[in-house]
Amino acid sequence: MWRRVVSASHFTFAHKSIANNKDVCKLKFWEAFTTEIPLKEKGTFQRDKTPFITFVLGGPGSGKGTQCMKIVENFGFTHLSAGDLLRREIASNSADGTMILNTIKEGKIVPSELTIRLIQKEMESSDNYKFLIDGFPRSEENRIAFEQIMGVEPDIVLFFDCPEDEMVKRVLNRNQGRVDDNIVTIKKRLKVFDALNLPVVKYYMEKGKLYKIKAVGTVDEIYKQVYPVFASLNFEQQVRE
Repeated sequence: MWRRVVSASHFTFAHKSIANNKDVCKLKFWEAFTTEIPLKEKGTFQRDKTPFITFVLGGPGSGKGTQCMKIVENFGFTHLSAGDLLRREIASNSADGTMILNTIKEGKIVPSELTIRLIQKEMESSDNYKFLIDGFPRSEENRIAFEQIMGVEPDIVLFFDCPEDEMVKRVLNRNQGRVDDNIVTIKKRLKVFDALNLPVVKYYMEKGKLYKIKAVGTVDEIYKQVYPVFASLNFEQQVRE
């Protein structure tokens, strides 16, 4: 069995009447994980397991998405990229998608409740209990909203620390056709990251949950720093065929 990093109290919420939608969402989310009868069908949680949540933080181009793929491959996590979820919503041409697109173009942060709603939907449709939440929270307001709405805290937090010039080079070279992959927007995003995300990094560092990864070098060189974090938690490693 793997070792818990946070106490069980982090996964409880105050005894009070359910007075608003946030409390209702929190209750539903908690019940989804605490039902004692495990369900094995696709699209349901492994409900005999307490969710293990890892926040994956780092500036645009820090390489966190690539490292998440290796964690998924080796340790069986479900990877939830906040950016991918938002871009998928944009592609849906919904009213929310239009608002998200305009917000991203301005280099601003998408409203917390919207991003959390997309993340929550993906978690509730998963049959896994181990989650990598990539690119969220991006601000203290995001962090507080996540903990209040979901009623949980992350077990651990990875922070990919990468020099700005390296991040700019990587983003411009990846050529994925994304609306936010241009020099003007990337500069805006980096300024927003420095102003809003670094306080989140500091918060989790002070709580003893942060693992700082030096995100310079080859993918394998960087992963050599990541691998021991999860290996030390005694997760079963995936068998490669």
